[in-house]
Amino acid sequence: MESTIQEFQKDLLEFINKKYSLSDTNAEIQSEIPNLDFYFANKTTEFHAIMYEPSLCIILQGEKTVIFGEDMYTYGGKGYLLSSTHIHAKVKIIEATEEKPFVSFRLRFELKDIYDVIKNINPKKLIINKKLEKALFFDEMKEKLYGPISRLIKLLDKEKNEIDYLAPLIIKEILFILINDKSGYFLNKFAIEGTVSNKIVKVISEIKDNFNEKLNVKELANFINMSEASLYQNFKTITSMSPIQFQKKIRLEEAKLMLLNQNIEASEIAFAVGYESPSQFSREYSRMYGMPPKAHAKYLRTKNND
Repeated sequence: MESTIQEFQKDLLEFINKKYSLSDTNAEIQSEIPNLDFYFANKTTEFHAIMYEPSLCIILQGEKTVIFGEDMYTYGGKGYLLSSTHIHAKVKIIEATEEKPFVSFRLRFELKDIYDVIKNINPKKLIINKKLEKALFFDEMKEKLYGPISRLIKLLDKEKNEIDYLAPLIIKEILFILINDKSGYFLNKFAIEGTVSNKIVKVISEIKDNFNEKLNVKELANFINMSEASLYQNFKTITSMSPIQFQKKIRLEEAKLMLLNQNIEASEIAFAVGYESPSQFSREYSRMYGMPPKAHAKYLRTKNND
């Protein structure tokens, strides 16, 4: 198994290097396949906040550590990470050099993609476990994943019409393998209508889509036919934070992007992301990112130009 993993990684690293040049590191690259992106880094990092989307994340070279709630996980090329919904975490690259840069890729999907696969599987063969769990899942790489993943990435050398037709089919093949493996316990509960996990995912989507509006937990609880106490408890189990904390993280992440990409005053951004007080926005922003909004935007621009 060890040699198979290494052969798989070596083959894809060579392909990706020819396609994008790994010497141009410290970069996030969106590929021609809308669901697929890459991340390269030629040095280790400190912990920084990110938001995971529903996705499969695989490291081809290097290692990183993920903090989710009170738990810490470290994984590299022998494992993979699955996220079932939009959640906040902190990540730190712990193994990366100029000679051997950190290289990973992310395959994004939606829960409806999982459901489309599930509904074509014999119900007797479906692995369903209704026990509530956190929205991150780690497991060892499976040899049967190598083939479709390799074919998906190597589609990047094909014409657009071939990519557009074949990529969705290969992504379904990858999800089929995951659903029929141990990760099926994890994925199915979030995708199947009526499960507690699926209901919480709906609440997460509502908060994310309306992050700049005042949060009404009672309305959210009614929306999924659950008591406020149960919503709070189940939401915290899955996301490691309360609905209000989750909304605050989304607001501040959105504010960071606006500061970085738009020439707008911090006070305007505060109102745009849902804060009623610019001073409260500045305090909470500083608490999350370690510096005030304007200073942080300047720091990020300088860092991106390095």
